[in-house]
Amino acid sequence: MPKIGDIQLPNFPLLLAPMEDVSDPPFRTLCKEQGADVVYTEFISSEGLIRDAAKSVMKLDIYEKERPVGIQVFGANLDSMLRSVEIVEASNPDIIDINFGCPVKKVVSKGAGAGILKDIDLMVSLTKAMVGHTKLPVTVKTRLGWDHDSIKIVEVAERLQDVGCAAIAIHGRTRAQMYKGDADWTPIAEVKNNQRMHIPVFGNGDVDSPEAALRMRDEYGLDGAMIGRASIGYPWFFKEVKHFFKTGDHLAPPTMAERVEAARRHLQMAIDWKGEKLGVFETRRHYTNYFKGIPNFKEYRMKMVTSDDSVDVFTAFDEILQKFGGFRFSV
Repeated sequence: MPKIGDIQLPNFPLLLAPMEDVSDPPFRTLCKEQGADVVYTEFISSEGLIRDAAKSVMKLDIYEKERPVGIQVFGANLDSMLRSVEIVEASNPDIIDINFGCPVKKVVSKGAGAGILKDIDLMVSLTKAMVGHTKLPVTVKTRLGWDHDSIKIVEVAERLQDVGCAAIAIHGRTRAQMYKGDADWTPIAEVKNNQRMHIPVFGNGDVDSPEAALRMRDEYGLDGAMIGRASIGYPWFFKEVKHFFKTGDHLAPPTMAERVEAARRHLQMAIDWKGEKLGVFETRRHYTNYFKGIPNFKEYRMKMVTSDDSVDVFTAFDEILQKFGGFRFSV
């Protein structure tokens, strides 16, 4: 069974991916309750941390019920990254993760995230310095390469391991692909099958069904799956995958009452954590998946995603339960 540092994980663990404006404490709590084995924070700017920027600092909030939890940071400046490690350590996470995979332009243009895939030597030296600057296990999340012509992930993963990286999660696309096309897990399997690799290798990208997770485990032989988009507004995904692994059958989808309760709790936790305005706004993206597949639902969806007042949203939840409470979701 895989380990990250001294953290013992179950066989083929399911990890909640770090996602901007998604994997915050309320959502991480729901995913943890539904079977996520490791959860990661939203990615945090090292420059923001050392400037004490409010949004960056707020992302350091973690809670005992989430453990094991990793805090993910990104940056390209060695001094800033080392100073951010010291700040992150004060929050007492179980893992520090380095984001070498974010493809968005505002991150890449600064040489951070997937931008560092253009400079593998810097990627390795940053990792080595951060490993040497903390007693916590340091992990890396990255992509196959900058583009199709520069995929050297087998070599890159081995070099990161050799400087002390405790585990690596690899998204099966290049930066050039962004999130388009199909994720290619074959190069990730090549990393895992490298005889010199001994740290856990987790796959990421297009794990969107229990069957996909099973293929990642049995056909590609990876150590675990990092789940991103499939979990947004659907924290039950983790439990459904585990049930499928155990029985070969699909778990019955959550009932309307369970969906409304999860959405209600999600919104209330978000308001308690970040206030009314942000709590209402940043929970909106989850509602489409919480209530996916319901016919004649547009009126209620519009209420949930356009109202700035939580009272209106909570009222919409009540109306949904009253009108659609008997609706049956198909597997």
